[in-house]
Amino acid sequence: MKLSIKQKAITILGSTGSIGTQTLDIVTHNPDKFRVVGLAAGRNITLLVKQIRKFQPEIVAISDEEKLSELRDAIADLINPPKILVGATGIAEVARYGDAETVVTGIVGCAGLLPTIAAIEAGKDIALANKETLIAGGPVILPLVAKHGVKLLPADSEHSAIFQCLQGVPEGGLRRIVLTASGGSFRDLPAEKLATVTVQDALKHPNWSMGQKITIDSATLMNKGLEVIEAHYLFGMDYDNIDIVIHPQSIIHSLIEVQDTSMLAQLGWPDMRLPLLYALSWPERIYTDWEPLDLVKAGNLTFREPDREKYPCMELAYTAGKAGGLMPAILNAANEQAVALFLAEKIDFLGIPQVIEKVCDRASSQNNLNPSLEDIIECDLWARKAVLEAEKDLKN
Repeated sequence: MKLSIKQKAITILGSTGSIGTQTLDIVTHNPDKFRVVGLAAGRNITLLVKQIRKFQPEIVAISDEEKLSELRDAIADLINPPKILVGATGIAEVARYGDAETVVTGIVGCAGLLPTIAAIEAGKDIALANKETLIAGGPVILPLVAKHGVKLLPADSEHSAIFQCLQGVPEGGLRRIVLTASGGSFRDLPAEKLATVTVQDALKHPNWSMGQKITIDSATLMNKGLEVIEAHYLFGMDYDNIDIVIHPQSIIHSLIEVQDTSMLAQLGWPDMRLPLLYALSWPERIYTDWEPLDLVKAGNLTFREPDREKYPCMELAYTAGKAGGLMPAILNAANEQAVALFLAEKIDFLGIPQVIEKVCDRASSQNNLNPSLEDIIECDLWARKAVLEAEKDLKN
């Protein structure tokens, strides 16, 4: 039986990125279920114009002010053009605008933090696809979510899997979380060979089609370390009860263990639309014509412990998470900057954890355990500069 839900008004932050385009694919296939109110994008005007023409949003923002004239010219023929805004303030205005019930936060990095806060303060539910919202901003975000009574619905595959498994589990029933990791581009490469891998090698993810930054994070396993911090904030679980296991097939998207040692898992083909759809439709289940999971076709499902020598970023994340306060934000910003340097071929692959560790070590003695939003933004900027200094030290 197909369930019917009323049409939900949504806004998408990061509409031209991977999360945004997949969300709009869901809207395309479910026009009776979802309506687009607002779109925010970076600088891909060609794709944004196509989205505006197809989905007819009421309001649009772009981060790059130099592209404003190009965007306006490209939609000048529209009878009812959307309101066009620009920059960080424009994106925040889109986030809080109108009758959108849910805001999909697909902007990468800490750039997504301020518009997410704007959406929460406007009473919007959040389909959370921006990890930094909780990793960097957890101490600020969680009180805001409680204050405004909004829902924080995970839209990435791992946390969506945990959230789905928790449906029906009584309070206090959760004992342990197990995050599954593909292992990234180098899961079958010996650790001693990582010194010579290239950017192009790291971008060849075996299972998922994702943006460059998250693909590199998958190769270092920092993505999973950051997800541990996010799971801590989302589900209130102690770090000692959040584990990581390498699962190369990416069929089991994560598991929970309940108090009687039973384990519950969510399975499916690797497809980011599944967690996005659940975040948009929860607590309902919407029928799709996507390929169902065939366990025989999927074949063997295997698991192994992460190689701690190969994935030092994982341990850096656990350490920062347990330290709390500003340390997760510093870790996150340092990682973003280090990945950017690697993508620009200014440091090698092993330089990523090296510069992150240097920055975290510098900050550890001055950690603020009860940071404000201003503290988080300030430390984010500091960490990025500190990475550049650490990079110079590596070269000397």
